[in-house]
Amino acid sequence: MSIHMFHTQLLVVLLGVSCVAVRANASHCYDEEQLEERAQKELKRLHQHFLDPKPEPAGPAAAPGGRCPVGLYAGLSSQPLHTRSISPWRYVYDTDKDRFPRRISVAECLCGGCITLRPGEDTAAEDFTYLSAAVLQHRLVLKKELCKDGRYRLVPHDQAVAVGCTCATPNY
Repeated sequence: MSIHMFHTQLLVVLLGVSCVAVRANASHCYDEEQLEERAQKELKRLHQHFLDPKPEPAGPAAAPGGRCPVGLYAGLSSQPLHTRSISPWRYVYDTDKDRFPRRISVAECLCGGCITLRPGEDTAAEDFTYLSAAVLQHRLVLKKELCKDGRYRLVPHDQAVAVGCTCATPNY
């Protein structure tokens, strides 16, 4: 068995156990005022702690006209990975009032292709021989669902969250 297959099987088992544990509490209904506190306790109990990078107010953005910000690539060796990557990204917030946590940072790829240096050239350019692709992480979140009595229950939900971008060959 390969190490990759082992890790995949372990992730599936852990997600399954987490969902069963939360499902047992999904039958409880709470008032709107109780939901936030209950969700925080449930997520903490399930060890659902993830790094949640904050979007930078003056962070990288696509160049004017929505083009890839190739200019960011030159001379950024001391900058964070998301700005010096050949597939740069920025973080934006995804907000859902019926989900806990309500706000999650999500990576947004800034280029369609990847930034490369062509042989014999010193300037970077966007290369569409490759594609920028989001790297996804699965997170257990809790969704607010209406009970018959007008209160709410917390239901586990597996959500794929983009945490970065990578350069990949097209799959055609």
